[in-house]
Amino acid sequence: QVQLVESGGGLVQTGGSLRLSCAASGRTFSNYAMGWFRQAPGKEREFVASINRGGAFTTYAVSVKGRFTISRDNAKNMVYLQMNSLTPDDTAVYFCATSTSYTYTLSQNYDNWGQGTQVTVSS
Repeated sequence: QVQLVESGGGLVQTGGSLRLSCAASGRTFSNYAMGWFRQAPGKEREFVASINRGGAFTTYAVSVKGRFTISRDNAKNMVYLQMNSLTPDDTAVYFCATSTSYTYTLSQNYDNWGQGTQVTVSS
């Protein structure tokens, strides 16, 4: 079973940047599409971005398109989320997860989840 561990969260000012990392265990990482989701207090978990197995195709939520970039390095079993021009609305716990297709944007279509990393954007 794939294990996922997120890191890179922290406190950043409005307009700043953070790079989140997701480390996956095992030798089957490249078999999975990967996604990033986020959940703010009292809110439902929402889709942020996804990437296909080979890394050539991506999908972004409208709220982050043009600011965030998802990428992966299959040789290192890593997925990244580069976040630029951050605002307080981006404050949430960010999760990475596995899926069978990068075209999925609902959390129910993702199978394995990390424990999340906190991102806080101050005003």
